[in-house]
Amino acid sequence: MLLEVKNLHVRYGNVAALHGINLHVRQGEIIAILGANGAGKTTTLHTISGLLRPAQGEICFESQPIHQLPAHRLVKMGIAQAPEGRRIFGTLTVRENLNLGAFTCDDKAQVAKTQRWIYELFPVLAQRHEQLAGTLSGGEQQMLAIGRALMAHPRILLLDEPSLGLAPLLVKAIFQTLWEINTTGVTIVLVEQNARAALKLAHRGYVMEVGRIVLEDRAEALLANPEVCNAYLGGQANRE
Repeated sequence: MLLEVKNLHVRYGNVAALHGINLHVRQGEIIAILGANGAGKTTTLHTISGLLRPAQGEICFESQPIHQLPAHRLVKMGIAQAPEGRRIFGTLTVRENLNLGAFTCDDKAQVAKTQRWIYELFPVLAQRHEQLAGTLSGGEQQMLAIGRALMAHPRILLLDEPSLGLAPLLVKAIFQTLWEINTTGVTIVLVEQNARAALKLAHRGYVMEVGRIVLEDRAEALLANPEVCNAYLGGQANRE
């Protein structure tokens, strides 16, 4: 098992955010985590990536406990996150933003190779590589955020709301690229409000409600599940 989350409890001060969640991710999978705002999805990603410390439970990466390690160590081990809201550095160029994503890598040849691959995935970034990131469109900034995370050469990529605020055509293009990234062997954990797009991409999914996982199944089964359809898919089951 590549990643295991066991009985994870997380608190913000006196407020419990996660109530003993369990999930697992196999090498090469795309996992979708669904749920309403406040369900605990982002908290889950932040705890996996070392930005939050659990009050109880553990997180294992390739059977090794990692929940007490600092975030930069986890990046070096192969866990990278593209955060909600993109969080790119607007006063730096596209190229400089990408280079910041490679801060744990000392192999300049590997960094250059990874950057070439990202420019192949997102050709618009190659065209704008000396442009200030703050002048990019929302979709281009999202591509840059994903590319910056990929510069760390991750084994597992954590994505938080990659479709947020984007036009439908851009969402389709970005999800197609995520599929391409996955085919190269990168495992993906995807938190996404666009449940239909996420489940069409994912192999399996988890549904969260107020800090708990209430449902786990194959993506196809979740797409066809009446409760999931009513709550997250506008009442329409997948009929394609």
